[in-house]
Amino acid sequence: MTSPHGTTGAVVIDGKASAARVREEVARDVAALVAETGQRPGLATVLIGADPASEVYVRNKRTACRAAGMEDLHRYLPADVSQEVAEKVLDELAADDFVSGILLQLPLPEHLDRRALLDRIPAEKDVDGLTVQSAGLLALGRDGLRPCTPAGVLRLLDDHAIPLRGAEVVVVGRSELVGRPLAQLLTARDATVTLCHSRTADLAATCRRADVVVAAAGVPRLIGADAVRPGSVVIDVGIHREAGGLCGDVDFGPVAERAGHISPVPGGVGPMTIAMLLANTALAARRQFGG
Repeated sequence: MTSPHGTTGAVVIDGKASAARVREEVARDVAALVAETGQRPGLATVLIGADPASEVYVRNKRTACRAAGMEDLHRYLPADVSQEVAEKVLDELAADDFVSGILLQLPLPEHLDRRALLDRIPAEKDVDGLTVQSAGLLALGRDGLRPCTPAGVLRLLDDHAIPLRGAEVVVVGRSELVGRPLAQLLTARDATVTLCHSRTADLAATCRRADVVVAAAGVPRLIGADAVRPGSVVIDVGIHREAGGLCGDVDFGPVAERAGHISPVPGGVGPMTIAMLLANTALAARRQFGG
């Protein structure tokens, strides 16, 4: 077959289509929740400073939130805000019954303590799944809100009927945002997971063993054709802007000639992150409202 990127070989995983399905599911759930409880989920995005990329991300999240029928409870704070004031704002949102979910947009200005601010967010409103409480619930296999990008990767795999039970999965990248929580989520699905990083000896050989490779190292085109077993599944979480456009952590063209399935950049994992944020917010609201 021929992929949308002009490459013959792998089935290209359509993240936009999966994200659209998730958004439709969330919109239906929100409408049902309002009908059942008379309350509407509310997402509080908190943007500190005027980082251009963060402004775009937050604007997209707010637009998606409103499209799903949720309340947009955005808060903006200036770049020079003090730690104390930022903490107070998060505490107010945590105590507000109209706020179902809180998302603190990262990165933050350097003078702020990122971890201290994140940990002001209660686990039941942590729709980004990034607090210590949420990480602990995930590590113990207990119910909680999961990080959006790893949850989006699982949804993509499920939507394309990729079997995980008994599968060997290599996750390249050990960040607390993607790699580590994804490894835990995959393990909970009975996959055998190898978590690789910059000091992994012979990374390509390790990846070649895998039924599924997830590239989330933040290194452009790190995963080449020599790291992929024919017919395997390759999920690319990375995104990088280069002179010729966007690329991921996977060298798409050569890898697509060998893989069975591959996610593109853009149009793969990216659209799933906001979709899963909406799903987390709806789930958080349902639990809080008792719907």
